[in-house]
Amino acid sequence: MSTDTSAERASATASTRAVSVRQLPRSVWGLAFTELWERFSFYGVNGILSFYLLFSVHDGGLDLGAAAAAGVVGAYGGAVYLAQLAGAWMGDRVLSPKLMVFWGGAVITLGHVALAVFAGMTGLVLGLLLIIFGTGALKTNITNIVGFVLEGQSSAQRDVGFAYFYISISLGSVLGPLSTGFAQNEWGFHWGFGLAAIGMVLALVQYAFSMRRLPAKASSVLRPIAGRALLLLVMLALLIATAIGMLMAIGFIKAEQLAGIVTAAELVAAAVYFGVMLGAKHVSREEKRRVAGFLPLFLAASLFFGLLFQQFTTIAILISERVDLVVGGWSIPVAWITMISQLALVIVTPLVAQFWGRSGNSGPGAPTKFAMGMMQIGIAYAIMLVALRLFPDAALPVLLVVVVMIIAGSSEVFIGPIGLSLATRIGPSAYRSHMVGLNFLTLGLGSSLSGLLGQLFTVMSEPSYFLVIIGLGVGTGILLWLFRAPLHRALNAGLA
Repeated sequence: MSTDTSAERASATASTRAVSVRQLPRSVWGLAFTELWERFSFYGVNGILSFYLLFSVHDGGLDLGAAAAAGVVGAYGGAVYLAQLAGAWMGDRVLSPKLMVFWGGAVITLGHVALAVFAGMTGLVLGLLLIIFGTGALKTNITNIVGFVLEGQSSAQRDVGFAYFYISISLGSVLGPLSTGFAQNEWGFHWGFGLAAIGMVLALVQYAFSMRRLPAKASSVLRPIAGRALLLLVMLALLIATAIGMLMAIGFIKAEQLAGIVTAAELVAAAVYFGVMLGAKHVSREEKRRVAGFLPLFLAASLFFGLLFQQFTTIAILISERVDLVVGGWSIPVAWITMISQLALVIVTPLVAQFWGRSGNSGPGAPTKFAMGMMQIGIAYAIMLVALRLFPDAALPVLLVVVVMIIAGSSEVFIGPIGLSLATRIGPSAYRSHMVGLNFLTLGLGSSLSGLLGQLFTVMSEPSYFLVIIGLGVGTGILLWLFRAPLHRALNAGLA
């Protein structure tokens, strides 16, 4: 792993001494284990959801077709993260972050129960809607609380702290599909959804034990909103939700269109958030410079997650059509293949975090790390293209798909935890939680973009499609590498 330019090193102002895991506050670990079980349930559902939509009714699925399944999965993932903008706002204006996390977890639990108990489209729509609202309340606020716990720490220690917090996210994302995939393979989809519900119950129990050790800031509503204004906003939200539901019920909005609609909504939301922070009078010049420096990384991260989350759309379609999963007479659970990418991240993250801890602030800066992640995921799909050329008319060996998943999944260590750390460090003081919500919007844009890419995959030749994907990944990585020094200076403007 290379170091950054002299300009980046010169701008680092904190100590470069090594950072020890033992220095991390105890509360980080309590929140990390809460997040582990929440991600267990979320990725447990994600691991089998695409196949639930793709498989025939005879095999326990809904048989929606490849394009519709990609649209639903992409829109669902995008909506989950779009809802986190509302959750960030509510954590500032309505309920304290601590309570938002708890009640969000309770709503997610109900969503998983609905998927497990109700069959067909009824269970699907009710379950996914509850998960969207609950995750919107939980995710941004729990990340903000981690930021409160790590407040006052050096940049290097914050990166290490968020890296280990990210390990818990990744570990849950491995254990979830591993468990639900096996249950689905042996007993059916609804058993898999039921295991996800159990994971959420464990997340709530873990969080209840952690709540008493949280900083006082986590129990505060920083800018409470007037009751009348809140009532008007709730009525408006219900009106919009009802209108969307009616349009879907009469067939005006089709499943194939959902990913595009959510992507457009997310782009508008991102533009509004950046516009507000860059135009606000009470945001200092240096804070605005940091926000402007974050914009290229925001776009790059959105594209990165769009390429990564193809495991739930494009790769899921490819697995269902082109990969032979039968080994020794036993069929490997389909969710296990996409789970490999999360497993690779779990294994790689501690090794990379140790390197960052030893190098302190003299190691690679955020733009360099983003560039490396983008180029690595492009290389992963280059290997997929080679595999497709070697086996043009035959089933793809499962081992080659596993290799692609390992390389693509491990590249996330250069994007995910760094984006979290940046959002809690560089945001304007008046918009800190909004900056975290904006960072999570990269996951939302990535999810909905993966749905659009999955639909594109159904109408393009496989080699042409992956050539486009490789160009997007490697090309973006090269651009970030070329402009890493000015981006690094902008992101650290005014920070001690």
